[in-house]
Amino acid sequence: MIGTLLPHLVQLSPNFGPRREGAKIDIIILHYTGMSDGEKACDWLCNAQSQVSSHYLIHENGDIVQMVDEASRAWHAGVSSWHDEQDINSTSIGIEIQNLGHGMGYPDFPLIQMEAVAALCRDLIERYWIKPQRILAHSDVAPGRKVDPGEKFDWGFLHRNGVGHWVNPEPLSGGSFLQEGDRGDAVFALQSLLKLYGYEIQLTGNFDQETRLVLTAFQRHFRTQKVDGVADASTVATLHKLLKAV
Repeated sequence: MIGTLLPHLVQLSPNFGPRREGAKIDIIILHYTGMSDGEKACDWLCNAQSQVSSHYLIHENGDIVQMVDEASRAWHAGVSSWHDEQDINSTSIGIEIQNLGHGMGYPDFPLIQMEAVAALCRDLIERYWIKPQRILAHSDVAPGRKVDPGEKFDWGFLHRNGVGHWVNPEPLSGGSFLQEGDRGDAVFALQSLLKLYGYEIQLTGNFDQETRLVLTAFQRHFRTQKVDGVADASTVATLHKLLKAV
C-alpha cells in the first residue's frame, strides 16, 4: 500500500477508484470532518454506504490514519475546480482533519494536530513535488458548497513549517470596496485576479452571488480577520500580494 513513512494507523475504505489515466498528483486538499469525534469520522469514511473517503484522517491528538492508497482516487473533493481542472479527485491527495466544524461550535485546531498536518503535508510535498500554491482548502475548490477547514485553520502556521502559499494579510482598514450588486471594470478586474490565482469564477463584471462566494472562500483561507464576501482594501491588497509571491 502506497503511503507515508510517518507513523500511522491503517483503516481501509472501500470508497475509491482508479485515477484518471495520465493524471499527476499535484494538489493536497485539506478538509475538516465536521463530526463529533474522529472514530465516527473514520468509520463513516470507511463505510461503503457513505460514498465518501479520503486518503488520510488526522485525529485531534495528531494520530494519522490512512484509508486509501495514494495511487488510488479517493472520493473527497466532490464537484470542484481549480485552474479549470474539474476532476480534482484524480489529481489530489485528500486529508480529513478531525474538527466539529461550524455546525457544532467550531473549536480551534490543537497544536499537536496542526503539527501532524504539517508533517504529513511535507512528506507528500517531497514525494510528489507539490507546489506551495496547490495546498488548498476544500472551500477553495468548492466555494459556496464547502467552508472547510475554515477561518480558524492556521495556514500561517503551516507556511512557517514549510507547507503552502501564504503572505501576511493586509490589516483591516477603511477605504473603497466592492460588494454584491456592483458592476463595472473594477469588478471584472477583481474576478480576473481571483481566476488567475486558481478560483473557478466567471468574468462578467457583475459582482454576483458567485463572486461573493468565491471571495468569501478566499478570505477563509488568506484574510481570516473578517470573512464577509466584501472586497475591501485589505482583501484586494492581500490578493495582489499573493499573486506577486507566486
